[in-house]
Amino acid sequence: MSDLAFKARELDSGDQLADKRAEFVLDDAVYLDGNSLGALPASVPGRVEDVVRRQWGRLRIRSWDESGWWTAPERIGDRIAPLVGAGAGQIVVGDSTSVNVFKALVGAVRIAETDGSSTVRDEILVDATTFPTDGYIAESAARMTGRTLRPVTPAEVPGALSERTAAVLLNHVDYRTGRLHDLPGLTAAVHAAGAVAVWDLCHSAGALPVGLDEHGVDLAVGCTYKYLNGGPGSPAYLYVRRGLQDRFDSPLPGWNSHAEPFGMRSAYEPATGAARGRVGTPDILSMLALEAALEVWEGVSIEAVRAKSLALTDFFLECVAAHVPEGRVESLTPVRHEERGSQVALRCSPTLEFARAGGAPIAGDVMKRLIERGVVGDFRHPDVLRFGFTPLYVGFADVERAARVLGEILG
Repeated sequence: MSDLAFKARELDSGDQLADKRAEFVLDDAVYLDGNSLGALPASVPGRVEDVVRRQWGRLRIRSWDESGWWTAPERIGDRIAPLVGAGAGQIVVGDSTSVNVFKALVGAVRIAETDGSSTVRDEILVDATTFPTDGYIAESAARMTGRTLRPVTPAEVPGALSERTAAVLLNHVDYRTGRLHDLPGLTAAVHAAGAVAVWDLCHSAGALPVGLDEHGVDLAVGCTYKYLNGGPGSPAYLYVRRGLQDRFDSPLPGWNSHAEPFGMRSAYEPATGAARGRVGTPDILSMLALEAALEVWEGVSIEAVRAKSLALTDFFLECVAAHVPEGRVESLTPVRHEERGSQVALRCSPTLEFARAGGAPIAGDVMKRLIERGVVGDFRHPDVLRFGFTPLYVGFADVERAARVLGEILG
């Protein structure tokens, strides 16, 4: 047994989260793509069958009341709340991340319009390194609200803020590199400029502490199919800080967010609390699958998850340095813990063998070979290999094996 394999065994023997792996449906593959789609929690299939056969099949319309369908968006929001450092009553689940980004950003601009200041806040700042959809939506929101959109990197935000800034949309973790941005510091800077802070938590929720309430974040959105393991296309969520809820003016008012949803009134009157973020009829099947998936978090602290995440990524980088020939990969993920999310991104340099293949991107071909050998990650054009580490089901032996196979492929 190699020294690294022995070290992996020792680390696994002291892993306080190791028992959680049994609560997921897994095989012999090393699954390092939970930052794209989390593994299936074992409790979900039975719960979905109950929803379909009993709640929908037998109770039918009665399930809106008797099975709690109507209250699911807020109830499940309260289950997510502790994982992102939020108190109850501030998160509503529903719609996609994209739709919630739109609601949050337009809502943020409208909040800025009601701050009582005579200053004209005609500019929106957006993370220039963001996932493309966030940028598309920010551009559309700027056009619709008559604002100018200004893309800047997170590091440039403090210097770019001014009395013109209405809202700022940022990602907590960069989806390409795994870089963790300074949510507390940037939120404070946004507030000092009198603007509204909106955060995208897709690559941090369920992987590390967020502290929405502690740091005074105004609005936040996130998906649930990555580290929260809610399933493909599972509904996203919207956080509205309690002190702003009476000023949150959603650009998508629907009958579900009406103060009297069954009053069928022609005039809109928003509901109180996080329910203002609702729009139309909830997607019950995927929502209740998500609720079942969240049960794996019972008895788990996000601090323990963060500690293991950092240990996993540290060990992976150590194993890559040992197993992969020098010069074949370069880590894009920060070494410093305070700047690292729960993934490692490696820029993959071409080798003669792969260059001769032609056509396919080098990183894509490498990842294809990794998957064929039971190590599942993903890649981003043109040359980045991404490995996501979900502490609830990834172990240290998995990490050593993944780096060893990568080294064999590039060796």
